[in-house]
Amino acid sequence: MSEMQSTRRGRPGYDQQGILAVAVAAFNEHGYDATSIGMLAERLGLSKSAIYHHFASKDEMLDLALDAALSGLEAVVEDPLPVSGETGRGSAADRLEHVLRGAVHVLVDQLPAVTLLLRVRGNTEVERRALIRRRDFDRRITALVSEAQAEGALRADIDAAVVARLAFGMINSIVEWYRPGGREGADRLADDVVAIALDGLRRRDDPGADVTAV
Repeated sequence: MSEMQSTRRGRPGYDQQGILAVAVAAFNEHGYDATSIGMLAERLGLSKSAIYHHFASKDEMLDLALDAALSGLEAVVEDPLPVSGETGRGSAADRLEHVLRGAVHVLVDQLPAVTLLLRVRGNTEVERRALIRRRDFDRRITALVSEAQAEGALRADIDAAVVARLAFGMINSIVEWYRPGGREGADRLADDVVAIALDGLRRRDDPGADVTAV
């Protein structure tokens, strides 16, 4: 390993991503405002200058963590549903299910970063930019629900924005109790979320509905 590579890694075991993971854990545990670079240095066993070698500021750490969570969620919405046919898009209801499942996987895979995102209140410029992206994501989900309602796949007597908030309120609550390595993995958890979120919303005459349900 070259001298430059060794220097950028800093103390053995802590490259940039390793430092960021410890920082995100501290932000979640103590709150972003209450976590200082000095506290992180003590937790990592590094000097402050070693941390600043990788990050210009604490804000940069927050920005990178929030971007990872938001980029994962945005990618789920943009990810095309693999279907056959000329449109290549699938029904809005199928795409909504695809997004719900994908969002659960993002939450499980990036639990600390998503937890941090859900605690953002807009106290800094970094947080405000993250909230703008999160609101845009919410609008895209609401539009997808509205499209599924217009297609006749979902009941239309519940406001689309309310449906979107309730569905993602349930998904977001997972951060409060989910522990990796528990009884349910991401796939089973996604099945449960879809069953609870969509089964009650599907029109009973919709071909995608479970005709065996009582």
